[in-house]
Amino acid sequence: MRRPSPLNLAMVRGGSRRSNTVKTASGTSTSSAENSALEPGADKSDTYSTNMTQAMGAVLTYRHELGMNYNFICPDLIVGSCLQSPSDVDKLREIGVKTVFCLQQDPDLEYFGVDIGAIQDYCLECKDIEHCREEVRDFDAFDLRLRLPAVISKLYKLASHNGGVTYIHCTAGLGRAPAVALAYMFWILGYNLNEGHQLLQVVLGG
Repeated sequence: MRRPSPLNLAMVRGGSRRSNTVKTASGTSTSSAENSALEPGADKSDTYSTNMTQAMGAVLTYRHELGMNYNFICPDLIVGSCLQSPSDVDKLREIGVKTVFCLQQDPDLEYFGVDIGAIQDYCLECKDIEHCREEVRDFDAFDLRLRLPAVISKLYKLASHNGGVTYIHCTAGLGRAPAVALAYMFWILGYNLNEGHQLLQVVLGG
């Protein structure tokens, strides 16, 4: 299982956390030379990573071409990057995921060429996993804070109804998804805010 980079809570707290280490979404340090040697699609990942670094105030790198990555935060909650194809649905079903909670907007999906319709249709065919979209604008702290109550309410209802494991994802699994997971842990699961934050930092490698 690939591990995402450190959690950045700037989008929730309105501040920024800075890191001097460049890490990939799999948690492995990488150089620009190594990045340039990756397969086609790396250019889009590079551009996205640059935008993410500028917006979030932390040096973070996402490599879409390496596939979906995720981490269990607790036994029934996962934070990860976006599903890229229906085959990723089967990977999640194998580890007990019953709810896929997508925070991406259409431009996020279009940028990396993700066919969300195919993923949603396959979930419907499977009948044992539900796909839900609750869109939050990428790199937008105000939109995230504005949307959090409705997003967490929907997440709670789905997780309660479907049981099993819930998979929360944005694009890279580094901004919106961990922020929503922290709010869910605090408001619904009863975690102390600092304890939840520390747990996310530990699990995500921060």
